[in-house]
Amino acid sequence: MTSENKKIKFAVVGCGHIGKRHAEMIRRNDEAELAALCDIRPTEDLGIDDFNAPFFSSVDEMLASDVDFDVVNICTPNGLHAEQSLKTLAKNKHVVCEKPMGLSKENCERVIHKSLQVSKHVFIVMQNRYSPPSVWIKDLVENKKLGDIFMVQVSCYWNRDEHYYKRGNWKGTNDLDGGTLFTQFSHFIDIMYWLFGDIKNVNGAFSNFNHHNTIEFEDSGVVTFDFLNGGMGCINFSTAVWGKNMESSMMVIGSKGSVKIGGQYMNEVEYCHIEDYEMQELEDTVPPNDYGPYKGSAANHHLIIQNVVDTLKGRTSATTNALEGLKVVEIIERIYECKKTAANLYSLQTT
Repeated sequence: MTSENKKIKFAVVGCGHIGKRHAEMIRRNDEAELAALCDIRPTEDLGIDDFNAPFFSSVDEMLASDVDFDVVNICTPNGLHAEQSLKTLAKNKHVVCEKPMGLSKENCERVIHKSLQVSKHVFIVMQNRYSPPSVWIKDLVENKKLGDIFMVQVSCYWNRDEHYYKRGNWKGTNDLDGGTLFTQFSHFIDIMYWLFGDIKNVNGAFSNFNHHNTIEFEDSGVVTFDFLNGGMGCINFSTAVWGKNMESSMMVIGSKGSVKIGGQYMNEVEYCHIEDYEMQELEDTVPPNDYGPYKGSAANHHLIIQNVVDTLKGRTSATTNALEGLKVVEIIERIYECKKTAANLYSLQTT
């Protein structure tokens, strides 16, 4: 636990769009201090001069330095998250890790094991949990307002074009990106797991419709499953939508009512019809992260930083802990096992 008067010192690894977002939110927080920045690219390519913090060109260099910091925010490509988390924990620093926690359950387990060894926190960035529609539907589910859950449908239809998947970039590669569900849609799998728990009897179909020359995996898929807690569900997803993002939505059908949260970023209540329930007015949702040619999920990173500060000062607990981060990775890994199984069956049928 940290003294109430002491500022929490953060170092940010990875100074792309998200890393700079973390750095800015740290700078704006009165109880936080930006102590260091790190990226393999030269500073003149990053646009970080106004942050006025020591800069390092490698994680190892930063962790070996005499710069004082409490927390390392990992905002690098997906495939580096687990390795850099382990290095950070080995130096007895807390970790804030952008989604996904890793690209395999095994790597996530290694991170959790190390965090327990050194008694340090691992915070996973799942900022959509803070969006007012997410908070609202969580309350409905926890208080059984919808009754027994019959069906849940998650639909994610976004646009990611050739500009996004530039050649030489990490995005679209198996080793550093990992797949559409890891990079674009893990936030929505997290919300589904947060609300309804784990899944079983997973089946899926996948295809790369529109990105044959730019990515090494699917751009679209349809996944069906059952919930361990009862009811069935499906996820329909694609980054092959023409022109712009279409929607991210969740529809829930229960024995006492039905709801749908939608919009481009699961940021609006589109339908609510529940027994003996009157819809309340929700707070405005924070706009999505704007990356110029494309947009992402809700820009709630200021709440992530405040949660880290509050947790380290003993006021609260992590909004998304490491075990929850692992479960999302495990669910995605099991979904992608369907793709491998289907490929193996096809291979057998054609030989």
